[in-house]
This record gives sequence, structure tokens and C-alpha cells, in this order.
Amino acid sequence: MKKTILALSAALLTVISVHAQEGKASVKVFSNFNYDLSDGDTEHAYKAFEIKRAYLGYGYNFDDKLSAKITFDVGAGSDAGSVYTAYLKIAALTWKTSDKLTLNFGQVGTKNFKFQEKVWGKRYIAKSAQDEHKWASSADAGVTADYKVIDKLSIDAQVLNGEGYKKSQGENGKFRGGLGITYVMNDRIALRVHRDITPRNTYGENDASQHINVLAIAYTGSNFNLGVEKAKMVNTGNVLDNKKDLLSVFGNYNLSDKYAIFGRYDNLTSKENLNIENDGNYTVFGIERQMTKGVKVAINVQSWTSADEGTEVVRTLYMNLGYTF
Repeated sequence: MKKTILALSAALLTVISVHAQEGKASVKVFSNFNYDLSDGDTEHAYKAFEIKRAYLGYGYNFDDKLSAKITFDVGAGSDAGSVYTAYLKIAALTWKTSDKLTLNFGQVGTKNFKFQEKVWGKRYIAKSAQDEHKWASSADAGVTADYKVIDKLSIDAQVLNGEGYKKSQGENGKFRGGLGITYVMNDRIALRVHRDITPRNTYGENDASQHINVLAIAYTGSNFNLGVEKAKMVNTGNVLDNKKDLLSVFGNYNLSDKYAIFGRYDNLTSKENLNIENDGNYTVFGIERQMTKGVKVAINVQSWTSADEGTEVVRTLYMNLGYTF
């Protein structure tokens, strides 16, 4: 895997050197030091330095309407034999057909939780609520469209394979669709509604299409922002009447040009405890410093309280570092 990552990096550098004047390269890295606060026995408390993610990307403009982007996602491997695993996350062609309509083809970024990621702005610290609980993937193969109705109102749609960017398309051949509307009321208030549909595989008595309905609102003040996202999954896993609910409240308060405090609270529940092993509450709060342009560091405490009785609270101290260039 080390050789694979080096090869990807070399290939990306080659492309950059050939098209340096027309395109732009980008690198984004998320790393942290964490210390387990759950156990009072400090001698045996878990602690580690981690490089959680590195994104290697390159964008190229063919003309004023057509452009392309490629991004490799390098992250910690899930199996013991792999320290890091590289995935092709984005490989998309973008066509700006007019001032109102933009189309993306290929391996594209999805629309499911971009609203929360943009408002909260702390992806280097934690994934958004839907992303963390695997309600959707941040990228997938397919096509997306963005249409600006008026300056304040935009519509987006997507048709995807539904497997995410870490899996190949399954044999069932079904697609996953989505439709969203974003309304920016003024400089302070923005609203978002989104509906995600995964068709059923078969037509048995308990088979049904899975729906995820999302309503989100964000308020931006002079030195703070606050957002709320409420999501409901109906017919979870394409099983009739299976339901999950996800609430996420998040915000930031700027103390100065360099310092900000932030927090987030997530609550995940399921009908009749069908997802009891994953239901619970997640909280994070901390302070962030903007070191310079493109470099942020944050000290924070993250906690997970499971809804499963008898499960201990997991509480961890983090120092997160995110840098982009």
C-alpha cells in the first residue's frame, strides 16, 4: 500500500508539472493526538497520534464551461494488514451549461450533508452527523445537477450508484436518487430541505424503498453561527416500517480573528431499538485557533453515550490539526 500511495503521488505530480499553468493542485491533511478520558486509570488510558486523512487533488479548466477534478482519499486502513488505504474519491467532469445550470459527471461529490459541513466548518475534527452514521457517502459514481432559480433559491438533484466511493457498483443495478432545495433568506438565515431515495431490491411483503428526509436551518450572526439539522430515515435498509431519527445541533462563536469556540450535539434513535447498538448521543466542544491561512488547530473533548444500557460513556480529549495548501 505504501508503494501504491507513492505511485499515486508521483502520478499527480506529473500531471501538475505538465498542466501547471492551466490547473491547480490541492492537499488537505487531518491529523490529531487523542487521549482517552473514559477510564480514571491514567496509566492504562488509551492515547495515540494519528493521521486520519489526506486528500490529494488536482483541478483543470479546459475552458470557461468545462473543467475536471480528481481527488485521492488516503486514510487509515480498516484491516490490520493495511496502515493506510488510498481511494479514488473524486474523478468528475463539470459542465457549466449556463449561469444557472451546472452538471457534474463521473465520481462526484454528493449533496446529502454538504450544508452542515459548510455551516459548521469542522470536518477536520469530526464528520457530519449523516456521514458519521453512514446514512450516505460523501462521494459516489453518477451525475449531479445544480440549478439557480433566483439568487436566493437553488435546486440540486443527483442520481448515483448508491454504493459510495469505497465500493464498486453492486449487481442489483438499482440507483440512489436525491433532490434538494436551498433557500438563502438573507445574509443571516439559510434553509435546506433534501430527500434521498434508495429503491427496494425485491418486491416482498416487507420490502420498501428507503427514504431519508432532511430539514436544516442555519443562522449567521455578526460573530457566530448556529445550525440545526433534523433527518428521518424511513424503511431503513429497505425494510418496511424500520425507522431512524437523527438530530444534530452545531455552532461556532468567534472570540477574535484567530480564536473561536465551537460545539455540536447529535442524537440518534431508532424505532423499537432496532439500531440500539448504534443509538446514542455524541457531543464535542472545544476551542480553535487559526494559526495562519490554511492551518487550524483545535483542543476539544468528544463524548459518546450509547443508548444501550450498561455501556460506559466514551470520552476522549483531542488536539486536532487541519492544514490545506
